[in-house]
Amino acid sequence: MIRYRAYAKVNIFLKITGIRGNYHTLSSRFMQVKTLFDTLWFEPKSTPEFEIRGNFDCEVHSNTIYKAYKYLQTATRSDKLSTFFENHAVCVEKNIPSFAGLGGGSSDAATFLRMCNEELDLGLSVEELAEIGSNVGADVPFFVYGYESANVRGIGEIVERFNEPLIDFEVTTPELQISTPAVYRYYREHLFAPISSDEAARLEATPSREILASVNSKEANDLYNAALGCYPELAEKEGWFFSGSGSSFFRIKE
Repeated sequence: MIRYRAYAKVNIFLKITGIRGNYHTLSSRFMQVKTLFDTLWFEPKSTPEFEIRGNFDCEVHSNTIYKAYKYLQTATRSDKLSTFFENHAVCVEKNIPSFAGLGGGSSDAATFLRMCNEELDLGLSVEELAEIGSNVGADVPFFVYGYESANVRGIGEIVERFNEPLIDFEVTTPELQISTPAVYRYYREHLFAPISSDEAARLEATPSREILASVNSKEANDLYNAALGCYPELAEKEGWFFSGSGSSFFRIKE
């Protein structure tokens, strides 16, 4: 079976632009981390239940891959999809830390969707896959499109490729599992200060290296102070930037 790589991402900047219902809208630059990835493949099995083989700390039904499978089933109503997973397990070699702001679960779900589409000839466009993936999580569409660098807006559904050289990052993840909903809740209750559309447009037009050279970690990511408010034990790291809602930090590799 073919093995697929599910890459991690970092947020070069992450700025809140407003609120839509229960969600915060954002403007962010996502960039893949080519040196950090999970590996996914299918292999035969003998029991009919949907099976994920890998080192996960959640039940199958809570896994983003299973959620992607259920939404794909609903969207395609394909018998060959059900039949295939009665006879094949999804195998995942996990390297991306969980609850770390690196998009590991979202990347796995997106990669799974692309694998199914390619290996089962489902005939879905990348836009259709991204729409299915958006039901699983806000970061999934970015990974479905497969762009190395992209501006992401709204609640993650707007993904536009940003043409720039990929940056080689060093990533470090503290042993701390962060709750993304808790960080966003703290931000809304204590720090809510959305940026203007003009400022968002300026950031979206600026290359990532220029952004990282001109701002500090708190200026780059609106969720950093919120994460520190929720988790005082989350030590600041001089010269490093904060990805997503944390807990991972990154910097350009020298």
